[in-house]
Amino acid sequence: MANDSNAVSSNAARPKLLIPALDGFYRAVDPFVWLIVRFAVGFNLLVHGWGKVVKGPAAYVPGFVEHGFDNAIVWVWADLGIEFVGGIALILGLFTRFFAAAATIEMAIIFALYWHNGFSWLNRGYEYVLMWGLVLFAIALRGGGQYSVDRVIGKEL
Repeated sequence: MANDSNAVSSNAARPKLLIPALDGFYRAVDPFVWLIVRFAVGFNLLVHGWGKVVKGPAAYVPGFVEHGFDNAIVWVWADLGIEFVGGIALILGLFTRFFAAAATIEMAIIFALYWHNGFSWLNRGYEYVLMWGLVLFAIALRGGGQYSVDRVIGKEL
């Protein structure tokens, strides 16, 4: 399991703060940083997946077929599960590594689909999925952290 200590708690590794008066604030919020990251990523996935829940998976089949996915409904359900269920799980820190890894793979697939459009998301490029994919990969590597259900149950995938 990853060590939750970091440079903030080690004076030898800490750079001097430009505004030393903020030291107490940084020390106070440091234990919650990973929770904030997990919440932000999980919430975005959850909301994105919620659209598929509301419209129904069948509404997304044509888009998957257009991108060349055989058995598109299976892919849509997998996408919905990773985004909606995985988003909730990431917020809670439950099966964190599994869902972060699954979403990382999803982002890699989307990255490959939009590679030809170039970087800029404004041109339907891969910018957005690259950023989220890298953040999800970091979560998959580190796990749920101090404030997670994984930590409470004492097990991680």
